[in-house]
Amino acid sequence: MLLFYLFLLLTSCSLSAQETQHKNDSLSLSFPLTSLPRSPQASPSFYSSFISQTKKAPTVKSSSFSSSPYNYRSGFKYSMILLVSLPIGTPPQTQQMILDTGSQLSWIQCHKKVPRKPPPSSVFDPSLSSSFSVLPCNHPLCKPRIPDFTLPTSCDQNRLCHYSYFYADGTLAEGNLVREKITFSRSQSTPPLILGCAEESSDAKGILGMNLGRLSFASQAKLTKFSYCVPTRQVRPGFTPTGSFYLGENPNSGGFRYINLLTFSQSQRMPNLDPLAYTVAMQGIRIGNQKLNIPISAFRPDPSGAGQTMIDSGSEFTFLVDEAYNKVREEVVRLVGPRLKKGYVYGGVSDMCFNGNAIEIGRLIGNMVFEFDKGVEIVVEKERVLADVGGGVHCVGIGRSEMLGAASNIIGNFHQQNMWVEFDLANRRVGFGKADCSRSV
Repeated sequence: MLLFYLFLLLTSCSLSAQETQHKNDSLSLSFPLTSLPRSPQASPSFYSSFISQTKKAPTVKSSSFSSSPYNYRSGFKYSMILLVSLPIGTPPQTQQMILDTGSQLSWIQCHKKVPRKPPPSSVFDPSLSSSFSVLPCNHPLCKPRIPDFTLPTSCDQNRLCHYSYFYADGTLAEGNLVREKITFSRSQSTPPLILGCAEESSDAKGILGMNLGRLSFASQAKLTKFSYCVPTRQVRPGFTPTGSFYLGENPNSGGFRYINLLTFSQSQRMPNLDPLAYTVAMQGIRIGNQKLNIPISAFRPDPSGAGQTMIDSGSEFTFLVDEAYNKVREEVVRLVGPRLKKGYVYGGVSDMCFNGNAIEIGRLIGNMVFEFDKGVEIVVEKERVLADVGGGVHCVGIGRSEMLGAASNIIGNFHQQNMWVEFDLANRRVGFGKADCSRSV
């Protein structure tokens, strides 16, 4: 089911980092991770919250990321979403969270009636954590019409700050804004961070919001960088590919190639632009040896803000504006047109789908390359051009972004397989490095 959040939580409040005595860059803590089973009937997942009613927030300056006291490694198992498990609270309770570089607010499942079942439970129990606290109604974040605050809030019957929002299918998710720590070890934890404590939601997993907003986990924890490595979808009995997730320095970064993030001043803010996304300068697309005739302007924000290109872990597929999508489809039709599944549109967003031998069709299409500035490329090998969407159908992992209600170019996690992606926040850049992610350390 295609879900996306209809809000972007922004705030002008500043949060101070907690000092820690453990700043040894060689320290690395590893935690087990779980996967979310993929439903063959599901549409390409889209968890990011870049679509919003208003988007007004100051850019996060690199000086706010003065130092990163954490060096944390974990792994995630791959299905439609990237799922990480984090130890939350004191003592820590392991919570499964969707890694999303396209949204800001992190939230966990916090149901009042915790089911009595063997641990670990997927639901956080606030009564078991000594570091848990709730935000009262008089907290600045809960006041209406404060600058850059778009999440609907209200006072509940207990005079606590209550928030609510809707998924695209109309399902309501709601709860309280709270403060809680991420506890990596007895000697390492974050300061209390503002999170959503969801009492009702349509997903059993939480969200780890990692964009440039002041309330994202990355910003509140004062991270200088984080990175992840998405394994390929090699599903076989008894084996689920597991990648890695780092907070802090990545020992593999020596071979990364970097591109700068695009920044937008307050005067450049436009209604269709997400200034808190990881926006990069894409230059073009190649299929096989053919450079497609797509103007660079298709990958840049126009006067309305439409057309920005962002790196998003919360989107499964890559999405392109019509001007770029049509050129990709034109080339795919030229190469394998007779094999197209006529009249079929996957998830309402992609009409480049096929029955038949996926390996053979992929060979006919060839490698797909996303070109960025400084000569940096994301190479999608022909064996991974098509996504298995169930029922014997395979689709090119690209959709029309207009069908999401937004005209943006989004590089999703399907096209981030077997590649390190590092978000260097202090230097405002994104790095890429080829890897066998199922074996990364």
